[in-house]
Amino acid sequence: MIPLVLLAGCTAGPTGPDRAAPSAAEVAAPSAALTVLDVGDGGDAAIATSAALFRSAPVVVVAGHPDAAGAGAVAERLGAPLLLAPSGTPVPPPATDALRRELTRLSPRAVLAVGAGVRPVAESTAGDVPVLTVDTATAELPGGLPRTDPPAPVGVTVLVTATRDDAAAAATARAAGARVIGVRGADPRADPAAIEALRGAPPTAVLAVGGDFGPADRLRARLDVASRGVELPGGGQVLFPGRRLVCLYGHPGAPALGVLGEQGVDAAVARAREVAAGYEPVSDVPVVPAFEIIATVAQAAPGPDGDYSGEAAVESLRPWVEAAGRAGLYVVLDLQPGRAELLDQAKRYAPLLELPHVGLAVDPEWKLGPDQVPLERIGGVDAAEINETAAWLAALTARNALPQKLLVVHQFQLSMIRDERSLVTTHDEVAVLIHMDGQGTTGQKTATWDAVVAARPHEGVPMGWKNFYDEDRPMLSPEQTMRYRPAPAMISYQ
Repeated sequence: MIPLVLLAGCTAGPTGPDRAAPSAAEVAAPSAALTVLDVGDGGDAAIATSAALFRSAPVVVVAGHPDAAGAGAVAERLGAPLLLAPSGTPVPPPATDALRRELTRLSPRAVLAVGAGVRPVAESTAGDVPVLTVDTATAELPGGLPRTDPPAPVGVTVLVTATRDDAAAAATARAAGARVIGVRGADPRADPAAIEALRGAPPTAVLAVGGDFGPADRLRARLDVASRGVELPGGGQVLFPGRRLVCLYGHPGAPALGVLGEQGVDAAVARAREVAAGYEPVSDVPVVPAFEIIATVAQAAPGPDGDYSGEAAVESLRPWVEAAGRAGLYVVLDLQPGRAELLDQAKRYAPLLELPHVGLAVDPEWKLGPDQVPLERIGGVDAAEINETAAWLAALTARNALPQKLLVVHQFQLSMIRDERSLVTTHDEVAVLIHMDGQGTTGQKTATWDAVVAARPHEGVPMGWKNFYDEDRPMLSPEQTMRYRPAPAMISYQ
């Protein structure tokens, strides 16, 4: 890389037309409010970015790939697009043709070549435009280069990702006066630094470099969420693989239903933190304490509505949900639906699910047919009913521009999720997790785990595990729990 030093006045020649007033490139935002450039990195991305932002330029900088970073500083100083000279022996004609077309379109008065061996390629593609070079010994720009001023800022936010070689595209964008935001990966919701940048100044016009950012409508929704700046406990706005949840399971005030109800809310927060801390030495991602609150409890009697499920009032759960949020805990509302429809019960808790730190769980063990009664048999649910609930949860999340929601599906027998392979796990707003909550000996639990893991719709679906204080023989330690593969992304304690 050439360590270029830009000296004041070095672009002006002593006599002739170069003594004229400085000129600036003509730049403009793309016609669409959001554009995704589905192009390769390096030279392809540089040309595409130039074409998207520059209408003309009095100077164009051309550099080789190894010199892109140093040449970028020159391009930004001059307000000039940076294009990359194609490499190879011989140079592939499609690459030189693309460079020639872009130089012709920009109508420069001069081309500045940076880097060893670049000038011949620049001269072969610049036509009659003079090609000047940087003196690498002095690192000064050459005399005779037209005097330029940076253009007025173009008013566009340009997204680039570190997984690609887009230094030249980023420099071109900055030279046009655009704001450049680097995104770790292609989802701004997953990058706290990108969220912070977007929260400070939500973009009105966006140019994303690389097809992984698309499609455009999905990226627009992600940017809307990122610009709100509301993050999940543990940071970011995408659940996995960025955190591991460790939950206390149960119902407030009901010790018989799980450890969550063995103490008041403040003591439960402290206990959840203590249990979660046991996983920090064995977790490769941040560990987030959580509550899994049974919101609807399966009952032996039909109740007034005849659905064998007692629905807790929203306002009775709100103090626990809000206290957890203030303490940095995630909350999962668990449904034991009896004969009720999953979607009907989920909608009941919409006011809580509209909070950013609250997700949903469905417990097919307690999903009954029209003639079935709890405790007489293990229930089950069709994948289509879970999919309907997931679609509703995704729509609620999108409508409120919320961070991604968790949808947990409990399972310890394969019959609990009928037609499991058809589970929809592609909603961008929802992370579906299969939670193995069998109990018994370690051998029994391992066999159940293996079966449930194998039945997942695909390998990418994250898994959860439940440890029982009283029923497991013995209950596994955090180290033992984390030996299972895939490593559980959620561990509950009951």
